[in-house]
Amino acid sequence: MGVSSTTPHLLRAARGEVVDRPPVWMMRQAGRYMKAYRDLREQYPSFRDRSEIPDVAIEVSLQPWRAFQPDGVILFSDIVTPLPGLGIDMDIAEGKGPIIHSPLRTQEQIDRLRPIDPEAALPFIKTILQTLRSEVGDKSTVLGFVGAPWTLAAYAVEGKGSKTYSIIKNMAFSEPIILHQLLAKLADAIAIYARYQIDSGAQVVQMFDSWAGQLSPQDYDTFALPYQQRVFQQVKQTHPDTPLILLVSGSAGVLERMGQSGADIVSVDWAVDMADARARLGKQVKVQGNLDPGVLFGSKQFIRDRILDTVRKAGNWGHILNLGHGVLPETPEENVAFFFETAKELNLAGVMS
Repeated sequence: MGVSSTTPHLLRAARGEVVDRPPVWMMRQAGRYMKAYRDLREQYPSFRDRSEIPDVAIEVSLQPWRAFQPDGVILFSDIVTPLPGLGIDMDIAEGKGPIIHSPLRTQEQIDRLRPIDPEAALPFIKTILQTLRSEVGDKSTVLGFVGAPWTLAAYAVEGKGSKTYSIIKNMAFSEPIILHQLLAKLADAIAIYARYQIDSGAQVVQMFDSWAGQLSPQDYDTFALPYQQRVFQQVKQTHPDTPLILLVSGSAGVLERMGQSGADIVSVDWAVDMADARARLGKQVKVQGNLDPGVLFGSKQFIRDRILDTVRKAGNWGHILNLGHGVLPETPEENVAFFFETAKELNLAGVMS
């Protein structure tokens, strides 16, 4: 497929092309800091309604696009959205996150899980992504996203978010055979789901292994990395040209391992200096990030200085500018606007000189 000048900026950078400025989007850019979202939330108090009723999810996904014109427009959804399609009943509690009604603790429960059929279980995803593609055209890149096997397993086994991960670590360290079966089933389902998102219009897919940073490096190598690889290898077999991003929260200790996952782009958090991250990952791995979301509470001059610092350290190739994690709920919208304006006015040649 020939690359024309109409290929959106983020997609070009994600594929490794040289661009005039780093593309920019923001994790959690749709949501709680925006008044438009809070107004809509009053009308649709259930998160599942907001993310699974196509018209509502499309509206939420497009709110930051209309306000700030980011280079990436991401599907509004949740990492646990596909779980009911495997037979794992869940809900998403406002302010608390996913709740799994019958946490997976036994071999029998894992045996009962079924392969996912996204057409049947998640038809709304196709509608949302197709509409986003037609709405933004070639002016922005549509991003899909999925949860990673370890993180989805952590939710499914714990039953909700955790501070200690003691239940899934108990399973990992005392009944690893059961956990490996669950991780394998989840990896295969996530690969199918990611392909479905790409077929429905996602041009780049980000995988969130939010809780893999809770693992020691040797346990990351056993329970997280092989299953990240299993997802990415399967997606690459059928969709070799779709760039894949990997995010791990608290990833400073496993950064090099993230580079071995098969992801094209590693999302870096702010606990690592971007120049160090570049050196640790090596020249061939593209990066995303990595401003501290708290920077957006600073003055405009401070925000600008930090953007310039990150962009200089990331260099003039293979960098998508982003926060190191999601934008925080109380962030002033005018600072978000300034972040995007500043980023889009950058000229890499000037910044690097």
